[in-house]
Amino acid sequence: MLEPTGVAALGALGWSSFFSDQIGEDDVHLVPVRIANIHRARISGYSANGPVDLVLPASEAVGDYAVGDFVLAEPGDHLVRRRLERTSLLSRRMSDGSTQLSGANVDTLFIVTSCNDDFNVPRLERYLAMAAQCEIPPVLVLTKADTPQGADPFVTLASDLARDLPIVVVDPRRPEVVSKLQSWFGFGKTVALTGSSGVGKSTLVNTLSGSSADSAQLTGAVRESDSKGRHTTTARSLHVVSVGGWVLDSPGIRSVHLGEMAEGLDAVFAEISELESRCKFRNCTHSHEPACAVLKAVEDGRIDPDRFARWRKLHDENSASGAHKSSRR
Repeated sequence: MLEPTGVAALGALGWSSFFSDQIGEDDVHLVPVRIANIHRARISGYSANGPVDLVLPASEAVGDYAVGDFVLAEPGDHLVRRRLERTSLLSRRMSDGSTQLSGANVDTLFIVTSCNDDFNVPRLERYLAMAAQCEIPPVLVLTKADTPQGADPFVTLASDLARDLPIVVVDPRRPEVVSKLQSWFGFGKTVALTGSSGVGKSTLVNTLSGSSADSAQLTGAVRESDSKGRHTTTARSLHVVSVGGWVLDSPGIRSVHLGEMAEGLDAVFAEISELESRCKFRNCTHSHEPACAVLKAVEDGRIDPDRFARWRKLHDENSASGAHKSSRR
């Protein structure tokens, strides 16, 4: 765990009136703690006075908490009494239908990918839909631009992923990455990282946090044959950033399963969702109906056919997931 140098105040931990307004008369003796590490059955975090090892009640499970959560704990044994409501929750659906909590009280999501074979448009659209559904502003961070083709072709592709998507090209190993990304950090701000293994997330965390060799996150090599990396981060963790704020690292993920993300898809594929109200039929599926405004836009070239096909796949997957979940209730 990193020493909380310079972050003793609750405000630097991300505390705000949103959380203080939840404190009742029965809570005034309890200690606010922000969860910084979850590893198997162990949870630890920071209070205003420094590192804290938390103890969960026997009736609660580790999976009910996310890194970034604020909890109220007893001042002596740090037994958790309750979790405070979240400003945001980053979560994703697993292949078995369960939900995995990736981070809480996050202000920005850095979607990290490389300028190589890891750059996968359908997967990036899934990440963006996840961010939009969670109402967390995304930033696309491109790494490993020192390839023969450079970053320009990937920036061009990325610019079509979603409207007004910030795109930043960085070398995670170089100190200037801090100044390039500084506008998303600052006092009490939290940025979460997501992306595949081997794209440079752990290296980015090390540079942003100014980690020493002893405390640095492990980094892994990438296979040249397919640009896939090895998992080097095995647990979610919160790290203090040298310019202020926090960065939340998590294990690399290669697949994002959709489920109840209709609003997220509408935000990512805005050029499609905005046309739906112009269709002749209110329940138009945009597949065969006459006077379909979406199909007309595809035919006219206003919507890219490949992008429409990807939307169709994600829309159908999301609908099927929602129907399956409803049938199990």
